[in-house]
Amino acid sequence: MSAPNKSAPEQTTLVGTLLGPHGVAGAIKLQVIGSPQQLSKLKRLYIGELGWTRVLKFELHGAGPAITLGGILDRTAAAELRGRPVYAHDDELPALPEGEYYYHQLRGLEVKDAAGTVLGEVTDVLDAGHQDLLVVKSQRGGGLIPLQAPYVKINPGVGILLTEDAPLGLLGDGASEAEGEPLDGAGE
Repeated sequence: MSAPNKSAPEQTTLVGTLLGPHGVAGAIKLQVIGSPQQLSKLKRLYIGELGWTRVLKFELHGAGPAITLGGILDRTAAAELRGRPVYAHDDELPALPEGEYYYHQLRGLEVKDAAGTVLGEVTDVLDAGHQDLLVVKSQRGGGLIPLQAPYVKINPGVGILLTEDAPLGLLGDGASEAEGEPLDGAGE
């Protein structure tokens, strides 16, 4: 294992969170973001506050995978890892089927409006529970855009398009209700 480090290294992608012990020999359950099978071949993972750690065993179970990590020898040691984020190096993640992408592949993509105007650039993707969010930096500061929103069209490696249905003001563009149509229908 490497020296303890509280933040993930560059070029890593959050792939899950450690849940709790599985059995008595040090295995720990892993809540995976995405498909557990995508992680089954990884030889190492970066565990928050622990560092890079070898994956000795990866077992799929009904509720999700259980992993055995180098240096974690018993249930007590596994329990101490509960809640820690798990990262994989971007270059070590397996290729995905056509039309699928890893979140790190969205970093650096331009975000454009329906007219093709560049609004900003994706700097990260946050797992916010029920909705993943694109973190976008723009000239006016930026903002968060719901990744799964129907008005967000993803073209991996090319860019992100916000359709005409996107609400005004997503990226601090200054648009407000007062500048648009009245809420109560008055003034028509």
